[in-house]
Amino acid sequence: MILIAGPCVIESEEIVFEIARQLKKYHEDKTIEFYFKASFDKANRTSLDSFRGPGLKKGLKILQKVKDEFGYKILTDIHESYQVKDVSKVADVLQIPAFLCRQTDLLVEAAKSDCIVNIKKGQFLNPSDMKYSVLKVLKTRGFDEYSYEISKEAKVWLTERGSSFGYGNLVVDMRSLVIMRDFAPVIFDATHSVQMPGSKEGKSGGKREFVAPLSRAAAAVGVDGFFFETHISPDTALSDGPNMVDLEELERIIKDIKRIQKAIL
Repeated sequence: MILIAGPCVIESEEIVFEIARQLKKYHEDKTIEFYFKASFDKANRTSLDSFRGPGLKKGLKILQKVKDEFGYKILTDIHESYQVKDVSKVADVLQIPAFLCRQTDLLVEAAKSDCIVNIKKGQFLNPSDMKYSVLKVLKTRGFDEYSYEISKEAKVWLTERGSSFGYGNLVVDMRSLVIMRDFAPVIFDATHSVQMPGSKEGKSGGKREFVAPLSRAAAAVGVDGFFFETHISPDTALSDGPNMVDLEELERIIKDIKRIQKAIL
């Protein structure tokens, strides 16, 4: 099972290292392929006044320290094509944010790296249309058609993070996990799926109480991995706090997922 976990954004080196230390058990678990996630810049914040992170240079230094200290594989977001060159020297996975999932130049540049490319499905997109984003990466890497196996070989993932349902609300159509798995390995983003965009006067809200049940549902449907943003204190986090889970809750959720996966095998 692929497991992607870590804080939404790099708030400080100290907080990142504390979270990283508490995630070590998943890296050591032989049944899990673990990736540590943190963003050096959150370029899609609702408000200009919102915290974005330390930026490219400082953020990559911190992520490299995490990699050196713990041996973790690293996943982080990119927003601009020029970032690929530097980020790919540190990260093992380049994540394409949902709002940029159709951004051709960004996808093509990411595909020129040796990294896994994880494309988050846009909240506004039919899951079937994500095959075209996958194909942009595959064709750049020398593949002319798509399938689950081809995308796995070409190191392309898709991530489901919910679909817009009116204003300030997301829902997860579990059918999308099945649909998208026809053309790429699928990760279920359990924490962003409970986000409530723009619902807190210039900030996004969220209902973290639904992270666990949605995770169990995705495990029952069948996915390749899970994405959780986690924090030592979600209520005081500087980005995405309302939809993040604390480390104790994450442990309970992972145990439930494993039980479900074992039951359906």
